[in-house]
Amino acid sequence: MKDGQPVTTRREDYRPPSHWIDRTQLRVELDEHATLVRSRLTVRRNLSGDGKSSLRLDGVALALLEVAVDGRVLSNNEYRVDDEGLDIFQLPDACEVACVTRLDPSANTSLEGLYRSGGMFCTQCEAQGFRKITYYLDRPDVMARFSTTIVADASRYPVLLANGNEVALEHLSDGRTAVTWEDPFPKPSYLFALVGGDLAMIENHFTTMSGRKVTLRIYSEVHNIGQCDYAMGALQRAMAWDETRFGREYDLDIFMIVAVDHFNMGAMENKGLNIFNTACVLARPDTTTDAGFQRVEAVIGHEYFHNWSGNRVTCRDWFQLSLKEGFTVFRDQEFSSDLGARTVKRIEDVNKLRTIQFAEDASPMAHSIRPDSYIEISNFYTPTVYEKGAEIVRMLHTLLGWPKFRSGTDLYFARHDGTAATCEDFVRALESANDIDLAQFRRWYSQAGTPQLTVTDHFDAQTGTYELRVAQAYPGAQTNPGAQVTATLPVHLPLAMGLLDADGNELCGAHSSVTVTGAHIEQGDSGSLIVHITEASHVLRFAGVTARPVASLLRQFSAPVNLRFDRPSSDLKVLMRHDSDGFARWDAAQVYYLDQVRAGLAAKQRDGEFVALVGDLLRLALVAPDDGEAKGVLADMLQLPSESFLTEQFNPVPVDELFPLREALATQLAEQLRDQWFAVYQANSQPAAYEPSPVQIARRSLKNVALSYIARLDDERAVLTLANQFDTADNMTDQSAALRAIVDFPFPRGETLRERALAAFYAQYNAEALVVDQWFALQAGSRRPDGAARVAQLEQHSAFDIKNPNKVRALYSAFANQGLASFHARDGSGYALLAERIERLNALNPQIAARLVKPLTAWRRFAAPRRELMRGQLQRLAARSDLSPDVFELVSKALV
Repeated sequence: MKDGQPVTTRREDYRPPSHWIDRTQLRVELDEHATLVRSRLTVRRNLSGDGKSSLRLDGVALALLEVAVDGRVLSNNEYRVDDEGLDIFQLPDACEVACVTRLDPSANTSLEGLYRSGGMFCTQCEAQGFRKITYYLDRPDVMARFSTTIVADASRYPVLLANGNEVALEHLSDGRTAVTWEDPFPKPSYLFALVGGDLAMIENHFTTMSGRKVTLRIYSEVHNIGQCDYAMGALQRAMAWDETRFGREYDLDIFMIVAVDHFNMGAMENKGLNIFNTACVLARPDTTTDAGFQRVEAVIGHEYFHNWSGNRVTCRDWFQLSLKEGFTVFRDQEFSSDLGARTVKRIEDVNKLRTIQFAEDASPMAHSIRPDSYIEISNFYTPTVYEKGAEIVRMLHTLLGWPKFRSGTDLYFARHDGTAATCEDFVRALESANDIDLAQFRRWYSQAGTPQLTVTDHFDAQTGTYELRVAQAYPGAQTNPGAQVTATLPVHLPLAMGLLDADGNELCGAHSSVTVTGAHIEQGDSGSLIVHITEASHVLRFAGVTARPVASLLRQFSAPVNLRFDRPSSDLKVLMRHDSDGFARWDAAQVYYLDQVRAGLAAKQRDGEFVALVGDLLRLALVAPDDGEAKGVLADMLQLPSESFLTEQFNPVPVDELFPLREALATQLAEQLRDQWFAVYQANSQPAAYEPSPVQIARRSLKNVALSYIARLDDERAVLTLANQFDTADNMTDQSAALRAIVDFPFPRGETLRERALAAFYAQYNAEALVVDQWFALQAGSRRPDGAARVAQLEQHSAFDIKNPNKVRALYSAFANQGLASFHARDGSGYALLAERIERLNALNPQIAARLVKPLTAWRRFAAPRRELMRGQLQRLAARSDLSPDVFELVSKALV
């Protein structure tokens, strides 16, 4: 803050630090309200820096008790303290700086720095939380070796953990214990971690590829420890996978995970001591859905993979955040794909990208994956940095091929091990390892917005030539107020594609007589071509084509672009039925369904084969091979585009017509294919001992998609099916799917069942906090009307705690992002409710408050009266004088 106003930090203003810290020694004496932190920093002046002998250390919400340099306690005129830091004057070029600070962990509701979660102490230091523990150069390019001694009452806090390896244990005469941990690897302060509590633990081991035996431990509160076994297995699988795929071996003697209830994020990759939200660790069939099991495995993998892509090589400054996060998301996606159903995983990831990240690209929050500026760095932990960042790494992988990509990453790790690197360093390593020029590709790092590929085609029967005209542009990027928009020059992207004949045969395989010109083109996997799109427009000419083909574009979603290609329904049906690429089959179905929605909104005739085509998919589902890919892709193809996705396809969004039309289409499919839905449901309901395997997950997915359509039938058989699955389910996936269908059941005959099921579910699981979160989210995100009133009632429930981020997400985020019909109520009640809760959270937890602002920032895309009502709530927030920098940044950008 400067003069009461948040300060903007700009990438172009980066300067190296004035000093380096080579060694950090901490002694932390834990107390619920008065924790003492004694720090000793081995400091040396950066001789290539600004030449200043004074040192500025970051510090927030700290009571400074003492400052000393080389053992001499400083007098008041030798230093200065303000609300954001400590200035020490006239330091020698090399010295030891010691500070004693006091802080109150129990009052720290922001959950940054050192705080209490339930009965334990824990930390969260990324991005700038360490400055709430002690005065420090709290920036990622300052890397030091840490030694941490934790002192606490042995009876209340028997487990004391920090980064690295345990090197000393002392039992003090006053009943306290002192445990010392040494981390041999230099790290920035954001990777520091500390935990103290009365925790249970499970232990296992992993032998690395060089033969070292590593101890693996997962800690949680006693009542949760029985749900940690799956996470342990996931950790072992991740360690083995990273050795096999990327050649990365773990480097400490011990790896620890701690699960905590109160956590702003999913997890944190602190060196050797990962701190996790319980939602990303705990997993048991009766309390965790298939998606929950998959999330645990993915997040365990993600944080472990950070040991190299984030810890051993960290980011120079926070503008380079995607260097570690985008790369590591790509790695965890590949891990999940290799262990599960690859195409199903790709569909899941692209669905998330299109629904959430593309929406961000089209909003005032738009920014490149390497942003130009920020007010509060926590606001840039975004889908753009993570998910789009992963897509940019994936494109490099596609353009280079796996062997070349791997050689480039090997060089990157070798060059930058133990240093703070940049996105440019990553690209340079790929270039150097493969002797290529990626200058044009670099534009992805600096350009905001989603490129649009506009494609037109033409077939000349006389010459046997088929042409595809491909043009790339950034439509609307320059008219997006508030967004970080830079030049939008043509980017280099891979277009994976194929041509099919009317029977689905590939025309561009390795032995095909069809030739193609018009761009640099390579033969890819499974008969696909990889077309290098580098110009504003290309004309691709396919010679030797005997009949008009069907173009299959963006296979496996080879580039994060919006594709505009007006195709007849007949082409989409060919792709849905025959494309060799499972992702392309699903994508064609989504386009086909969207076309039916557009026709309905325009009061035009919908395709007469709509119901019959879905019926064909249902017949395929009954004979599909019993594997995760085949059944999983069909389960995805049978689902209409979500309300969230549909909302992003229109400007202005026709709320009053769009949501009812989607409901009508789904109900039409339910009623006209009634018997087939029941047949698919029964065929995938065979009892078997639960396991989160790809095959079983696909079966349950198909079964519960069928159940969601059955729940649209106003008959007794439907009610009995819902009740039976809810009452007899032996796993949370099936039970929660039944409860969701019951909660959304739109007919009066389901009222009694709804009340009974909600009460029974809560009674059964009230001791399981994460399951109670599901209970909140199912009701808050329901399609039923009066959502705002329902949320207001639920937040009075004894299980709700606005200080717990998981509870906030379960109630308010589910309402704003899933219960869209209620959130966008015409009277503005949904907007008002969300803004009121943002105001409350602004003082308690600014990070969580800021994340709730985003649904309101799309106000320009709605017509009156919603447009004015949403903007009014943002103006109400902007008028407050006490807005945190987190909330201020998003609100001010949205109102530009």
